[in-house]
Amino acid sequence: HPVMNREIGIEFSNGSLGMGLSLGVGVALAGKVKNAEYRVFVVLGDGECNEGSVWEAAMSAAHYNLDNLTAIVDRNRIQNDRWTSEVMNLEPLTDKWEAFGWNVQEINGHEFADIMGAFNTARSIKGQPAVIIANTVKGKGVSFMENNVDFHGKAPSEEQLTKALEEIG
Repeated sequence: HPVMNREIGIEFSNGSLGMGLSLGVGVALAGKVKNAEYRVFVVLGDGECNEGSVWEAAMSAAHYNLDNLTAIVDRNRIQNDRWTSEVMNLEPLTDKWEAFGWNVQEINGHEFADIMGAFNTARSIKGQPAVIIANTVKGKGVSFMENNVDFHGKAPSEEQLTKALEEIG
């Protein structure tokens, strides 16, 4: 869970999964009311989209036309200790966000050009919030960590850390 550090752009800490988007909706709505120029960005895990509060927030964001809000879903298909599909099937994830009134982009979350292009597109969307579904691989670039649920909440050993750093250069 992120820890507030305004110097690096983390405005809020959050705890329970699903609460970050609700908080982001509130901040974006306040910006609309104040005619402020800022944008709000919220990062969600795909497993977090199992939470009902995510969909309540998504519905509210569309209802209030929060075009100053962009959500980024890290779509790595792993949550906690297993695949998201084993916990709660999220498909069709893109269609769900669209049905809730969001502008949806699906990208390769490992390609910086795709990420920057998606942010630029999101900035140009008017009248609705934007969501970027970033398809990623958990542990990308480290052979023994890629798509390995064991490393969701576990730090590598010293030996594993050395090997991982060698593999990613």
